[in-house]
Formats: sequence, structure tokens, C-alpha cells
Amino acid sequence: MSTLRDLVEEHTSLEPVDVEHLHRLAGEWQLVSDLSFADLLMWVPTGQTGEFICVAQVRPTTAPTAYQDDQVGRVAGGPEVAHLSVARHQGRIWREGDPVWYGDTPARHEAIPVRGRGREGVIAIVGRDTNLSTARTPSQLELNYLTTADDLAQMITDGMFPPPRIPGETTSAPRVGDGLVRLDASGKVTYASPNAQSAFRRLGLTAHLVGEDLAAVIARLSSDPLEGGDMTDRISSALRGEAPARKEIEARGATVLSRALPLMPSGVPIGALVLIRDVTEVRRRDRQLMTKDATIREIHHRVKNNLQTVAALLRLQARRVKLPAARAALEESVRRVASIALVHETLSHSVEVSDEIVEFDGIVDRVAAAAAEVAAAESLISMRRDGSFGPLPAEIATPLVMVLNELLLNAMEHAFEPGDGGEVVVRVQRRRRELMVTVADTGRGLPDGFDMDASERLGLQIVRTLAAGELRGSIELRAGTAGGTEAVLCIPLAKR
Repeated sequence: MSTLRDLVEEHTSLEPVDVEHLHRLAGEWQLVSDLSFADLLMWVPTGQTGEFICVAQVRPTTAPTAYQDDQVGRVAGGPEVAHLSVARHQGRIWREGDPVWYGDTPARHEAIPVRGRGREGVIAIVGRDTNLSTARTPSQLELNYLTTADDLAQMITDGMFPPPRIPGETTSAPRVGDGLVRLDASGKVTYASPNAQSAFRRLGLTAHLVGEDLAAVIARLSSDPLEGGDMTDRISSALRGEAPARKEIEARGATVLSRALPLMPSGVPIGALVLIRDVTEVRRRDRQLMTKDATIREIHHRVKNNLQTVAALLRLQARRVKLPAARAALEESVRRVASIALVHETLSHSVEVSDEIVEFDGIVDRVAAAAAEVAAAESLISMRRDGSFGPLPAEIATPLVMVLNELLLNAMEHAFEPGDGGEVVVRVQRRRRELMVTVADTGRGLPDGFDMDASERLGLQIVRTLAAGELRGSIELRAGTAGGTEAVLCIPLAKR
């Protein structure tokens, strides 16, 4: 399915600033659709006379849709879009005409011309199509919704809606059904939906909102006077025609998210629309998750410290051992423990540890640097990484770092003669469901008759066991295409 931008650029010559305005409108118009109890379709004229193409569609969450099928990409012309042509050429909202039928569904057509902020020409038409199959006498809530929808529709025509994007805000929450308060030009509440009234009762308001000065009510209820004053300023700015950022109000253990929007049909400030959502339980879960994340980070920090303590003890023991073979074995154990500690150290510094994800590139680089120190001082062996591992879950990162540690140590210790030069490269290719890692060296190659499965080296046994068991993958040692040795590790990344 083509995107709004694709369809507009293919069928029109609108400027980028106009296309961006249509994108912002499509990001905000769920509010208008819900208030209107109607589908909204965004139409732009094509190069053919009297022809329009639908580039975006939104269905209401407060009423049945008028269209069961997706309308995006549909081209229409002739009498079917006559109302769109009138709205476009006359630059006004079209509300005349009899209901039309879509199959068994009767619908009422309206057409709202769209202008960019500060621009004169009509750049698109929003069709507002209401399903009339459930028509009945509207309630007070529905009448207030429809009145507010008409005000916002006029602001779309005036180029005043949607408001400018606020950096850092990616959604238009809260939504209409969460709670709605309408203010007059003086800031007094003229209507409050039942959900909005309930949200303010959670904050401690016992009286009804209608007739109250909303800014004064919030200032009185807020636990923090500074926060209350800030919210008061935001409501005042909305009444002046500005669109302030969303704000949370806290009182009596409850948290309410609010968003204030100016109502300025035809450029005349007549009040403001304040959307309300009770997010008390959401914030409580957020705090629980933050506590959980902090606990997990502390656990990883302590595990890392314990592993470093074990490594330090092994290092002290190695210094006291007289037998060279025993000392070498203890030093290898120190490196293995230290490589595992690296994963836990990374997790302990992670911002989000709930999913146990680590950025693996830095860990590999540190393991490679430690392995390079094993090479003789007179060696001229370089080591580099080609490609990126990206983020990996801890259940893969821990065994993988041990495997790479063994492979790199094996290459540094056995691939080159003392004093030789060469290179060890860690190549990585990450596909959608698979990670392919190759550790290649330019050394002397594998000995004749080498069989990895029959090898009694502890390092290779660790590699083979971890690759097949913990990583559920495969490992192969083979001769390199340009000499030396290649260890090829294939790991599935499917969810475990």
C-alpha cells in the first residue's frame, strides 16, 4: 500500500511544506473523526480535470464506519466528487446535499477544504462522511462533540489545525473518549464529559466541573504549586490561540494527563478544548518497571563484581603456581571469567534492561584487545572487526563472547610463529534471523588431519559445546581462501 507521501508526490505537484502539513493533519485528525462520529477521507486533485484521489483515511472510534473497504488509493470523478470540487473552488465547507448510499449504508457527505498554516490556496479536501444507519436524537455529549468538531473543521479550512508540532511529542494522546472539557473564552467550563469528570474526582474535586474556572481548579488541586501554576499558564496560552505541550497533573496519588487545544474558528478565539486521561495505573506500572530495571542493573553490577573477584583470586593463584602448564591454565580461566564479566558490566550500564539487550560491538572490541595482549611483544599481529553485531539478547551475548574469546585466543597463540606478522579479522553478517560470524587469520593454517570433533583442547571443546548447545548454532574450522584458518559460526536469532 502506497503511503500518503507516495500518492501525493505521484499525482500532484504540491510543495514539500504542504505535504508536511497533510502529514501532520493525518497524525491529528483522529480527534476530529471521533468528535464528528464520521469517517474522514483526505482527497487531493489529480492532473485530470474533476478527478480526485484518496490519499488517507481514518475511521471513528465513537461510531460505526461508513466504509467497510479501505478507500486509500481510490480515484473518483464526476458527480461522485462534485461536493469536493465545490469546496475546493469556493474555499468553504460544503454541507449541502442529500444522503448517499454505499451498499446498504446511508451516509451524509461533507467537504472541508484544507489550507496550510499561513497559506492561501486549498491544498486538499477532507471528506467527512457520517454513517446514518444508527441515526437518533443526539445526547448532550454528542451535541458538544459535534459542535467542537465543527469548530475544528473550520480551523482546518483556516489553516489553524493541526497545531505546530512540539519537539518530543509523537502522539496526540489523550483521545476524545478518555475525557473532554470545553472552555469558553474566559476559561470557564461549559461542558465536561463523564470520563473527564471522573478523572478530576480522582484528583480530589467533589464539585461538578461545569461553571468552574478550570485553571483555578487545577491550581487548587495540584500537589505541587509550581506544577499547578505551569498548567494554569498552559490553559491561558490555549485560550490565547497557542497550542501548549501536554502536561501531567498529580494530586492525592492520582495522575491525569491533559492536552489543551485552542478553538479559533475563522480566527476568533472562542475558548479551548482540554482532553483529559487518567493515567494513574499507567504511571504506577511505569514506576514498578523503573524499580525492576534498577534492581536488574544492580544484580548485573554485583555479578560483574563477583566475577571480577573470582578472576582476581585466580590471578593471584596463578602467580603462586610454579608449574608453567598450571599457570597457563589459570590465566586462561581468568580471561574466560573476565569475558563473561564484560556482558554483565554492559547490562549494568544499560538504560533499558527489561529485555536484557546489549550492544555487542563494544564487548567484542574489548575481548579482541585483551586477546591481542596475549601475543608476544615482538609479534606484528593486527586485529580488526568487519561489520556490526548490533544489539543482542543476553542469552546469546554471554555464550557468544566466550566462543569469540576462545577463537581469538586460539588464533593469537597457535596461528603464528613467534615474531611473525599477520592479521586476525572478525567478520560479521547479520541477516533477519541469522548471525554469521567468521574469525579469520593469515597464519600457518590447520595441521594435517585436523578434526575439530576429535580435538582434546579445552578451548575448542568449550567452543563446540557452546555453539551447539547454548547458541543452538554450528561451528566449522576450515582453511581460509587466501591461506590461514577460518572459524565460521552460524547462530539463529529467532525468539527463544
